[in-house]
Amino acid sequence: EISTSRIFVPWLAEQRATIAFTTYQVGKLFFIGLDDSGRLAVFNRTLARVMGLGVHADTLWVATHWQLWRFENALKPGQRHGAHDRYYVPQLAYTTGDIDVHDVGVDGAGEPVFVSTLYSCLARPDARYNFRPIWKPPFISRYAAEDRCHLNGLAMSDGAPAYVTCVSRSDVNEGWREHRRDGGVVIDVRSNQIVCSGLSMPHSPRVYGGKLWVSNAGTGEFGFVDRERGRFEPIAFCPGFLRGASFIGRYAVVGLSRQRQNRSFSDLALDARLADSGVSARCAVQVIDLERGDVAHELRIEGMVDELFDTAVIPGASNVAAVGFVSDEIHRTLSLPPDID
Repeated sequence: EISTSRIFVPWLAEQRATIAFTTYQVGKLFFIGLDDSGRLAVFNRTLARVMGLGVHADTLWVATHWQLWRFENALKPGQRHGAHDRYYVPQLAYTTGDIDVHDVGVDGAGEPVFVSTLYSCLARPDARYNFRPIWKPPFISRYAAEDRCHLNGLAMSDGAPAYVTCVSRSDVNEGWREHRRDGGVVIDVRSNQIVCSGLSMPHSPRVYGGKLWVSNAGTGEFGFVDRERGRFEPIAFCPGFLRGASFIGRYAVVGLSRQRQNRSFSDLALDARLADSGVSARCAVQVIDLERGDVAHELRIEGMVDELFDTAVIPGASNVAAVGFVSDEIHRTLSLPPDID
């Protein structure tokens, strides 16, 4: 079940955009938009363990269990496919293997850069190899399939990788699990310097409006890093485990998850904050007003889905869909170059 706060739909109409989000838990990519009558339109496709999203012009990059997919919009400006004004078709896939791809960024040339959490590095897809590492944190001694620091988030700036988040500075197999409460760091990829520390399971760094935004997931706080002081400044508390951040206008769109009942998600400050507030963790997409720090709108998710990973804003599209891999429609959907008569 998906429900919204009272003025979520009018707000989405004003933005003239679609919100996408992923849940690896049930392997679904969702598009939330509006139909021609102005009512909420919900579309989803099944993709195995879908994680990070990267939007660039008409391209949508999607990370799955063992592949990185490039989807392209098959519609020309003003064209429609039934009720939809954007229709994504899978055109290219890189086989990465199960390297636990988390965030996906898009560089100035429209090419992807992604986080391999298993190998504690940033990487690019490669035509010959499963992936090509391009950077690792200075405290990681070598590339190893050990998820040493739980490198998970990537912020792009000026078309290049700029910042990453790690749960800890560990250099041993899954050592990050012992530092979930306050071992988190934000690293400047360009200088190899730690710009903020003492965080609790930070995720989803993003550069927007001249600020470096971060989700401090272990405390449920969304905020920005004061890079001069090396300090995290929260602006909003969200009742859930925060992952995924995208932006439109004066708003951030973030994903909330209910915590898994296991060692990775237990014994965090978020637990005490929820208890003190008298609320339970929820699965939702929340819209945060960056100027006021208020949660302005919410899309609540109930039922089988407890965890979200990433969010993305697709501007200029009201009702987005994607072709399925096993439907007959994928055989018939053709997108040709504009110079073909």
